[in-house]
Amino acid sequence: MDFVAGCIGGAAGVLVGHPFDTVKVRLQVQNVDKPLYRGTYHCFQSIIRQETIFGLYKGIGSPMMGLTFINAIVFGVQGNTMRLLGHDTPTNQFLAGAAAGAIQCVICCPMELAKTRMQMQGTGEKKSSKKLYKNSLDCLARIYRREGLWGVNRGMVTTLIRETPGFGVYFLAYDVLTRSLGCEPNDRYMIPKLLFAGGMAGIASWLSTYPVDVIKSRLQADGVGGVNQYSSIADCVRQSVRREGFMVFTRGLTSTLLRAFPVNAATFATVTLVLMYARGTDEEGPTDCEPTQPSHHAQIQQQPQPSSL
Repeated sequence: MDFVAGCIGGAAGVLVGHPFDTVKVRLQVQNVDKPLYRGTYHCFQSIIRQETIFGLYKGIGSPMMGLTFINAIVFGVQGNTMRLLGHDTPTNQFLAGAAAGAIQCVICCPMELAKTRMQMQGTGEKKSSKKLYKNSLDCLARIYRREGLWGVNRGMVTTLIRETPGFGVYFLAYDVLTRSLGCEPNDRYMIPKLLFAGGMAGIASWLSTYPVDVIKSRLQADGVGGVNQYSSIADCVRQSVRREGFMVFTRGLTSTLLRAFPVNAATFATVTLVLMYARGTDEEGPTDCEPTQPSHHAQIQQQPQPSSL
């Protein structure tokens, strides 16, 4: 039931949040010398005008395909880690979340690579005259044929650095907030409290690791067009800071936070409510906003993450 609830909540999150993720990626990787977009709103406006509304959903196939596997990994690892640790405490929630975040990178990294490449394809064109990739699977297949397994896992280190503490903060923040709010199944304000806790958990998670996400996006978009600009993570950081200053690490942050609250609020609330009513609130109901087994919290996609938060 954890798995089913996670899939339902995660799918809703992807559909709602993907347009914001596309804007985030475009802003993160655009050329500072010849910027196409002046800001978040202008980027939204330009994509819709130049590429239609479907331009905002480029690359959505990849997170949708990866959703099932990621949820299976996260819920399995997080639940087993909580049982291994033995006590449901905020510290253990962080550790269990961090473990789940680290292991799901195996799926998350290739998924976000395909998503990023698809999002960058045909930038500014209503109908791309020459598409390099037909879809997300074709994208990964072409990268594998050209660069091998190493190419498919481009950005793995930065994904690991982002996801491990990011998921820890994510589960920790939700756990602390639900305990503090102290809502119960018969609380008339339970759903608003769940939405608030989930939304704020998503924002906290993204703020804790956002600079790493900028570097990850740049490394994964590097090579589009056949030219590699960065030789390593350190080189990407060095070049980015030298050309754009430290504010480079906030590129796309507005669209990310605009996406983070509603997506994570909806996902956490959906998962918690599905688990609560599926297991039955009459039998030893939860004492706060968490599921009957509080170690099983929800996991979100982008991807930020995010890829995937």
